[in-house]
Amino acid sequence: MFRCHVCGKTESRQELVNEVFDIDGKPVRVEQIPATVCAHCGEPVFSRDTTERVRRMVHGEATPIKSIQMDVFAYR
Repeated sequence: MFRCHVCGKTESRQELVNEVFDIDGKPVRVEQIPATVCAHCGEPVFSRDTTERVRRMVHGEATPIKSIQMDVFAYR
């Protein structure tokens, strides 16, 4: 049974989400990742298989489908 590790609620839905990861100081966006998303707070949770596949992708086992420019802000 699902229980959100952020808010503790148990309702969830399956979604495809986008995440930005910091890989060796470089932001890398992965799109359409299957996730269980908390219906209350929106926190995504990934299966072990999905997490491993994303890890392999961003460390060179896949070719990016596109490159984008990203603005960076420092919160001071």
